[in-house]
Amino acid sequence: MVTAKDNGGAGPVTAVPPYWEQAKIELMKRDRIMKKLIPQFGDLCLVGHSDPFTTLARSVVGQQVTAKVAEAAWAKLLLLSPKCTPAQIIKAGAEQVAACGLSKRKTEYILDLADHFKNKRVHTAQWDQMDDEAVIAELTQIRGIGRWTAEMFLIFNLLRPNVLPLDDPGLIQGISQNYFSGEPVSRSDAREVSANWEPWRTVATWYLWRSLDPLAVE
Repeated sequence: MVTAKDNGGAGPVTAVPPYWEQAKIELMKRDRIMKKLIPQFGDLCLVGHSDPFTTLARSVVGQQVTAKVAEAAWAKLLLLSPKCTPAQIIKAGAEQVAACGLSKRKTEYILDLADHFKNKRVHTAQWDQMDDEAVIAELTQIRGIGRWTAEMFLIFNLLRPNVLPLDDPGLIQGISQNYFSGEPVSRSDAREVSANWEPWRTVATWYLWRSLDPLAVE
């Protein structure tokens, strides 16, 4: 995740989600933890990336490495491909992409992602009309994109309001600290807590992330 002060060259950002204020009001009415948590962050809110390819490419670069390593690799990739378009990435080729500090596997993932977009094997124009699980199913057909990455895409690109990323350690840690006094939390526990957040689980998740890291993320 990157801060709102530096979106890492990930392209223009979208507007504030139109449902955000309504979601805040409803969450504070029905959840005692959210009632205390949400006001702590004032007008901060989710800010999303508007370019789907860039969003997914950055997610792949950031998998299983520290934020510092991911930032360095991303910066080099943007020097190689300033507009970060599928055509530019494919033209650069595996050797130059790998030279940005990416493993052989990640290089393959980035090139496969670029190929999916360039040859229109993903239905980007239809994603707004598809439900969450349908988008996840399509995205996870691309090498290197698992459910967590697809869920982050739903949150940060499509701005879907009701995503619960149970594989996200920040969500689980946030529930543990805020609802269970730091005790370990199972996926079942997380689902039980989140039932009170419907249909605004994305918003509640975002505030739990903020409780761990006050900087706004994109």
